[in-house]
Amino acid sequence: MTGRRQHACRRWCFCVLMAAVLTGCRGKTPAQQQVVVYTSLDQVFSQPVLEAFEKETGIKVLAVYDSEATKTTGLVNRLIAEKDSPRADVFWNSETGRTIILKRKGILAPYVSPSAADIPAQFKDPEGFWTGFAARCRILIVNTSLVPPDQRPTSILELTEPRWRDKVALAYPLFGTTAMHAAALFASWGEPKARQYFAALKANGVKITDGNASARDRVVDGTVPIGFTDTDDAYVAINRGSPVDIIWPDKDGIGTLLIPNTVGLVKGGPHPETGKRLIDFLLSPMVEEMLAFGESGQIPLRPGIKRPAHVPTPDKVKSMDVDYEKLADWMEPSGRFLQQLFVR
Repeated sequence: MTGRRQHACRRWCFCVLMAAVLTGCRGKTPAQQQVVVYTSLDQVFSQPVLEAFEKETGIKVLAVYDSEATKTTGLVNRLIAEKDSPRADVFWNSETGRTIILKRKGILAPYVSPSAADIPAQFKDPEGFWTGFAARCRILIVNTSLVPPDQRPTSILELTEPRWRDKVALAYPLFGTTAMHAAALFASWGEPKARQYFAALKANGVKITDGNASARDRVVDGTVPIGFTDTDDAYVAINRGSPVDIIWPDKDGIGTLLIPNTVGLVKGGPHPETGKRLIDFLLSPMVEEMLAFGESGQIPLRPGIKRPAHVPTPDKVKSMDVDYEKLADWMEPSGRFLQQLFVR
């Protein structure tokens, strides 16, 4: 082989080698090793889970969190606004109703995760657009220094009675789990009774706060003796030694609302493959166990998950018999009524 031919051969081999290296590098560019998630679950609860995913996979998580005052609604509106040019890959919602609304608006893409195989069917969209995991419950939180056990209400219906006038806190019912709870009552009771109930709460001087944590804090500091909130907010206060306890309402009646987290793949998101990997991780038994043992004390939906003693299993909770699709039907009409009722 002549020197010129040897030189050309070496140049060709070098070019082939560099092409292979550059191709390999392109496979590991930051854009392909990251995932964008919008989540309405409180950052203090969701961030450790996302960090665990980063540690296990090496995939960088770019998370956008919602505010307490506009819980869920802010991110849902953002996803709708971005429909034609999605920026998120995954939506991790702290409730169910608005996830279903996103499905109906064409924001989500179907993805059936293998991690969800043993999650009960009642917590999964039959077409694979969303899957539920790690639930909380809608409860009442009571200040134990202000209300002795024999004087505590056992039903949310009692809170319209004169003895509770000006003594109940409720998060603004257009956002988050409070909005979902309202829609569930409209779906379960029917519109006339639900309208009458919320009107009676207002007439009885219910104190409207910016969020569930704010409602809890009004009870913790004794501003009011009782309030509506979720189990995660209540557990945080109890673990801090605050003089509060949980009332599981309507055990002999309608029951309490069981509120799963939900996760869905955003249609047309920039990183669909890493999005699917994050969904697989979030729906794993490990994450349900993490959230059960975390400060939020969330309820594993699948059987056999380890949990602390204070966290019940779903079968031990008297939960409302609610069809999540029907609940979603009521999200917007109940919201319109409550916005007019509790105008700010």
